[in-house]
Amino acid sequence: MIRIICLLIGYVCGLFQTAFIYGKMNGIDIRDYGSHNAGTTNALRVLGTKAGLIVFFGDVLKCVIAVTIARFAFGPAHPEMRYLYMIYAAAGVILGHNFPFYLHFRGGKGIAATAGLILSFHPYFIPVGAVLFFVTFAITHYVSLGSLLVYAGFMIELVILGQMGIFET
Repeated sequence: MIRIICLLIGYVCGLFQTAFIYGKMNGIDIRDYGSHNAGTTNALRVLGTKAGLIVFFGDVLKCVIAVTIARFAFGPAHPEMRYLYMIYAAAGVILGHNFPFYLHFRGGKGIAATAGLILSFHPYFIPVGAVLFFVTFAITHYVSLGSLLVYAGFMIELVILGQMGIFET
């Protein structure tokens, strides 16, 4: 039951569509322009750098908030399940971001929301992820490739640090 609650907490947080809201504040539906999704990269391309940064930090923050709620609401009672609850909350955010019911399930791609998972999960992941993303983007100019490599790096770090006992309760 707690897993479902964490997923729902995340989904509700994920429904805060930063790019869509920022676009509406500027008189447009961001989904009608660029790549037609309500995400950070599209906001950056369509509305500019300021919009891209606001959307990025808003989408990251909603995941951090959901993960923090799950961690502190359920982690103390079940410390051995703390990280699993955090992942459920983050999965809910990504689902809410990508498939918001009130926008006919047309949201973003979950890149910045997943960055929020990485940020809130453990600070060890941030430097490697940032280097992987920016080096890949500088060389290829593909945000998507940089994002995929960050997630691959995250999974590799997760396994390595897990084997080192970093996540022991």
